[in-house]
Amino acid sequence: MARTIIDCHNHPNWHGHDVDALVRNMDEHGIATTWLLAWDISQKEYEQACPDYYRFMDPRGVAAPLDLVLDGVRRYPDRFIGGWAPDPRDRWARARFQAAVEIHRIRVYGELKCRLRFDDPDAIAMYRLCGKLGTPVLFHLQCAPSAVEEQAKSVTSWVEWYGGDLRVIETICRLCPDTAFIGHGPGFWREMSADCDLDPSAYPTGPVTAAGQLVEVLRRCPNLHCDISAGSGANGIGRDLDHGRRFCEEFQDRVLFGRDFFDRQQMDVLDKLQLGETVLEKIYHLNAARLVTK
Repeated sequence: MARTIIDCHNHPNWHGHDVDALVRNMDEHGIATTWLLAWDISQKEYEQACPDYYRFMDPRGVAAPLDLVLDGVRRYPDRFIGGWAPDPRDRWARARFQAAVEIHRIRVYGELKCRLRFDDPDAIAMYRLCGKLGTPVLFHLQCAPSAVEEQAKSVTSWVEWYGGDLRVIETICRLCPDTAFIGHGPGFWREMSADCDLDPSAYPTGPVTAAGQLVEVLRRCPNLHCDISAGSGANGIGRDLDHGRRFCEEFQDRVLFGRDFFDRQQMDVLDKLQLGETVLEKIYHLNAARLVTK
């Protein structure tokens, strides 16, 4: 059956897709609206973390600058909702973000993805502003215990990490109860199973043995939501279909469909879960629409 679909996570001008190609891709997959997210990160962190980013992202800047988002929203105002997360360590980040909301109708603080513990005081101040502005915070979490150990092995090591662990996420949810947070990334979804630390990979596989930290934090923090985009999200809910079905049913009001790419990986997983139509409607569009409706 035809349904409304909102993709809560994609970027402008990457992996061979400019915004025109992205809109054509959305049409091919029946997607009505996409949250078009910038990625604000320093050049030093960007190139040290993964030099391949330069091959896949727009060559005119670093990562996904705000102006690419604004160009996409200007050209396709009915298809895109703009997001931008200026690095909260920037002295004027909050003032600039408020200006972006008021002048350019930016409606999401995201994607937050920089080499920073997300419970940093500057970040907390930003989230509280987001709560006042009614803009959800979409973050990328990536800091497995194995990464921490690898970072400490050598004085010259530089491991890619973002945000911290789920203890950090529980802290920010509790300190900012009026702010809606949306989690994404391997550090978020690897915590689906209680035994995740026995598998050092970013994408643990196999059955979920018992509810992991992610489930427990979601139960304790009603303002935390889930973005099922990318391989991490698809793997999180798809590695164990029985558990994935129960997870989506329990948190049906807080799971958001997203892709972070151009395929239908998440759609295929949702099909396999055999969820009821009421739950699917929430995941595919109602939850995302609610978070950006002021």
